[in-house]
Amino acid sequence: MSDFPHTPPKMSWTFSNEVNAEIRRAAATGIYDIRGGGSKRRLPHFDDLLFLGASISRYPLEGYREKCATDVWLGTRFAKKPIHLEIPITIAGMSFGSLSAPAKEALGRGATAAGTSTTTGDGGMTEEERGHSRTLVYQYLPSRYGMNPDDLRRADAIELVVGQGAKPGGGGMLLGQKISDRVAMMRTLPKGIDQRSACRHPDWTGPDDMEIKILELREITDWEKPIYVKIGGARPYYDTALSVKAGADVVVLDGMQGGTAATQDVFIENVGQPTLACIPQAVKALQDLGMHRKVQLIVSGGIRSGADVAKALALGADAVSIGTAALVALGDNDPALEAEYRKLGTTAGAYDDWHEGKDPAGITTQDPALFNKFDPILGGRRLKNYLKVMTLEAQTIARACGKSHLRNLEPEDLCSLTIEAAAMAGVPLAGTSWIPGRNGGF
Repeated sequence: MSDFPHTPPKMSWTFSNEVNAEIRRAAATGIYDIRGGGSKRRLPHFDDLLFLGASISRYPLEGYREKCATDVWLGTRFAKKPIHLEIPITIAGMSFGSLSAPAKEALGRGATAAGTSTTTGDGGMTEEERGHSRTLVYQYLPSRYGMNPDDLRRADAIELVVGQGAKPGGGGMLLGQKISDRVAMMRTLPKGIDQRSACRHPDWTGPDDMEIKILELREITDWEKPIYVKIGGARPYYDTALSVKAGADVVVLDGMQGGTAATQDVFIENVGQPTLACIPQAVKALQDLGMHRKVQLIVSGGIRSGADVAKALALGADAVSIGTAALVALGDNDPALEAEYRKLGTTAGAYDDWHEGKDPAGITTQDPALFNKFDPILGGRRLKNYLKVMTLEAQTIARACGKSHLRNLEPEDLCSLTIEAAAMAGVPLAGTSWIPGRNGGF
């Protein structure tokens, strides 16, 4: 016997336990994995950026005596009735069907109390959401589920969805177990049958046709409503430029950390670009066209805190949008429900099988036994509190940088902790003047 201890066995990085488990699952079932949420891989993100607070070379604002404004106007380019929000944090489109009706109501209640907007998502407008949303954006998607001219006119803005960060180039899914009688009626679908949304709009194929569609929507709404165009983070420079040339009032840019109700896991993890990489490209497109701040830019995909909000605005966005974070604020993936999540074979914080309709929080379900446990009034109050905290955090940072309005934050206020984030965001690596790919010196 050898006097030397055996070297412990070493697992393959390429064929890790997780990779092997997925191979075995695919071999046993013959179907690809479907889940909700956004990318789970480690990506360069807002955490890789830091603010350079004021000291001597910059003059900070006194937090208790000097104001830092937070309001934002959206849709000022062509719309007769642009939207004025008290805070630059909006609620992203999440459909009734994916979410329960009480959850949609809670989003409307919370957004209204915080002075911001919420968005319908695929599947049409519910009375709960319209009734409790002071400002409601109506998503116009390839599926056309629930779409009618009357609801377009009842909305405060229209968002033409071309792409989504979790699946640019792909369509959505709503599995049969979530297509209840009400969902089936609103979407004109058979109850209990899996639904797949189209990946592109049925009546146009390119930017020239999109311009015609935008004009059609303006005529339907008497040019009152701002028209947003939502793009996934794939080719943000060109997609932003083409959206502007087609007549958009607002561009909504969704990076790959943005969530989805349900799609293939391989899509979520392997298609698109990180949010951090997308923002500067979109901003440059607007600047090259002379339209930065004239056409507003809303950024979504992994926004979690007031620091994230401030960083997105500093990189050139006018506002941000949150989806997954809003659901967590409502009570999704709450550790208090850990026992219920374990019964589903998962754990709080990791639950992403929203498509199955078994959410014990009552948020991503159409099961009355589950969604009736969710209190939309309490949920709305929690969302309002969360939005308030995010806004206060962003104001704290802006004041520290000497800014009297959140929109005055700029790239000069930032530095990066990593070479990757510096290259993507276009801000210097900390302690240097070096932006990888843009200049060679320190």
